[in-house]
Amino acid sequence: MVRSEQEIVTFRQVHKIYNNGTVALSNFNLTIKEGEFISFLGPSGCGKSTALRMIAGLGEPTKGELKVYQKSPKEMISETNDIAFVFQDSNLLPWRSVLDNVMLPLELRGISKRKRKEEAMRVLEMVGLKDYLKAYPRELSGGMKMRVSIARALAAKPKLLLMDEPFAALDEMTRQGLQLELLDIWKKEKTTILFVTHNVFEAVFLSSKIAVMSARPGRLSSVIDVNLPYPRETSSLTSREFGSMVEFTSEELEKSSERKELV
Repeated sequence: MVRSEQEIVTFRQVHKIYNNGTVALSNFNLTIKEGEFISFLGPSGCGKSTALRMIAGLGEPTKGELKVYQKSPKEMISETNDIAFVFQDSNLLPWRSVLDNVMLPLELRGISKRKRKEEAMRVLEMVGLKDYLKAYPRELSGGMKMRVSIARALAAKPKLLLMDEPFAALDEMTRQGLQLELLDIWKKEKTTILFVTHNVFEAVFLSSKIAVMSARPGRLSSVIDVNLPYPRETSSLTSREFGSMVEFTSEELEKSSERKELV
């Protein structure tokens, strides 16, 4: 899959220290190119979610420089709003139907009712929910709620999609189904995806690259190129190449607590 060489996110010597003294990130350096699917992999508390939240403008570096499309995240969001965030919890509004939940970001942008309905219908069909337009969140399974959340994020056609462990609470079969759907969406929409996970198998299956992070304070330990061909199918999980990549990634994760950060 051919991807652009344009650098869209750059962390340079980024430190993040919270008010309670917790050092979430230390000397963090990473460059992300347009169209990549990058998973952040590391132990709990290593700053994976912190990095995503800062990209989304939900926090600023204590020291260092973070640029998104050559601008600060807040500048980029205020000017173009081309970033979407999918959290572990679907965060749907219970009083709005599936269709109305997905139309919400377009409604907030002042898009006409006809156009926002057209776009919502398009992404709901993409995630397999075109028959549930009038359903409410309480009537949906966990996997269906996550599909709605992903559709809502995609409705505004973001250039950058941030996903913070979106499948962590789902059963394995639902998780695998959504992984396949996400890869299909990535291929069709050509969106850059940054994905936080604790799951080595998930990181290898989805990603073009994996950013391995050390335990707190979070540092970039290594960047792994996942040289497995796309499209990836469920059958890929049993291939020798996939098993070797999982083993290599697991070894890199084990080494991460001992390795100095990349510069």
